[in-house]
Amino acid sequence: MIQPKQTLRWKFAQTSMRFTASALLAGALLCSSPAFAVSKDMVQLQTQIQQLQDAVARLQQSNDERMGVMKDLIQQSADSVNKMAISVESLQKQMQTQHEAQSTKSDQVSGQIQSLNDSIDEIKARLATLQKLMQDVQGQQQSMSANMQNVPASGGSPSPAFATPPADSPTTTPAPVVRKGKPSANVPLAAEPASPAVPPADDLYKTALGDYMAAKYALAASEFSDVVKNYPDNPLSGNSFYYQAEIDYRDGRYPSAIKSYDSVLQQYPDSNKVPVSHLHKGMALIALKQTDAGVKEFRTLIQRFPNSPEAMQARSKLSGMSIPVTPKH
Repeated sequence: MIQPKQTLRWKFAQTSMRFTASALLAGALLCSSPAFAVSKDMVQLQTQIQQLQDAVARLQQSNDERMGVMKDLIQQSADSVNKMAISVESLQKQMQTQHEAQSTKSDQVSGQIQSLNDSIDEIKARLATLQKLMQDVQGQQQSMSANMQNVPASGGSPSPAFATPPADSPTTTPAPVVRKGKPSANVPLAAEPASPAVPPADDLYKTALGDYMAAKYALAASEFSDVVKNYPDNPLSGNSFYYQAEIDYRDGRYPSAIKSYDSVLQQYPDSNKVPVSHLHKGMALIALKQTDAGVKEFRTLIQRFPNSPEAMQARSKLSGMSIPVTPKH
């Protein structure tokens, strides 16, 4: 704004110099001629020149005042823009802080829910074990009751089954009674060919989950593999695939983790590990720089389980990546 002002002043100076030169020329002519020869036109010319100089001076003063007002307005506008920029920057920082806090809370909530699910799985495994023990005890009691009923009782004399043999008589071992079903506490089973016995699925899963919770990941992975191998149709095998994927994910073996997550999603669609398998599979894909596939997995999770904590965490991940939840068409 300063350069146009200087140019205007320069033009005014040139005009003033021209007018001054004209005035000097007129004065010279007046001096060279007799005083009585001064004409009326010359006087009018001088008057007009003076009026023009006054008009130029007033115009310059008016322009100076307007330039000053404009300069003040520009300064005020610049101050307002700077204040607005500071406010916007502060707002952006607050939004970023809130987003980071929300993302952290979502991660914490998801981790707590996952820990709760793990604890529930462990409790279920323990309850199944206790139920099996109770069934075994009941079976033993029924076997004992049946044995007592089958022993002939003589009138007034103690039952031979509980009679104390004479000290001199040799002790004889009763013949083993072969029964189907669960063994009795006091009746030995008949000898059978030795075969490698596979523990029940609940026992295998409980042991594997306990080792996983104790951070014995290598041992737990092997035990979860036994569950999947021996009981492929059991719902606990879906959980076993998930924990195998988690172990691989922790160690950075993302392709192997994705394969195990896919096993959960494809073979056990009713498992409670399906939402978190979608989420962690998407994170593994993004870790492998397969961003489009990871985003697709997040969107699938949000579409299938919109109200789940995992879906909330997926939305937070997409927001942090500045990616819309729904694809643009």
